[in-house]
Amino acid sequence: MLVSDVMTAFPAYIRLGSSIRRAAEVISVSEVGQLMVLDHDGRFIGSLSEEDLVRAMLPGFDDVTEAGGTLADAFQLFLDKGRALAERVVDPLVVRDAATVSPGDQLARAAVVMLDRGIRRLPVVDDGRLVGTVSRADLCRAVIYHS
Repeated sequence: MLVSDVMTAFPAYIRLGSSIRRAAEVISVSEVGQLMVLDHDGRFIGSLSEEDLVRAMLPGFDDVTEAGGTLADAFQLFLDKGRALAERVVDPLVVRDAATVSPGDQLARAAVVMLDRGIRRLPVVDDGRLVGTVSRADLCRAVIYHS
């Protein structure tokens, strides 16, 4: 079975230069944990996960202790930092050396890459262009419907 047999053909993506706010909106609306990032010519650049966004907004330990050290203080710092970063571009947060597969790769190859690297969703790239994604859920569906 090939990656193209199970991939999601219209993945959630953003472009370089998009704001962190826009990335958070797309993640929220699309209900995926990872966005694909394209340049202005539509070429695949990398990925941006919800974890990358949250990590950028997390306050440091010293900041939390200086603010009082409670969970409420930490959460308020998280909100404040998120607001401060909202209009900044995502570019520094993008993982540019993202593992990819091609549509003609065997699905087993995608499964090995995902498991070895702890990746939940892999970009499917053909000649530098994003053509889809394959997720762990896609792998599960392949087992269910093609066995």
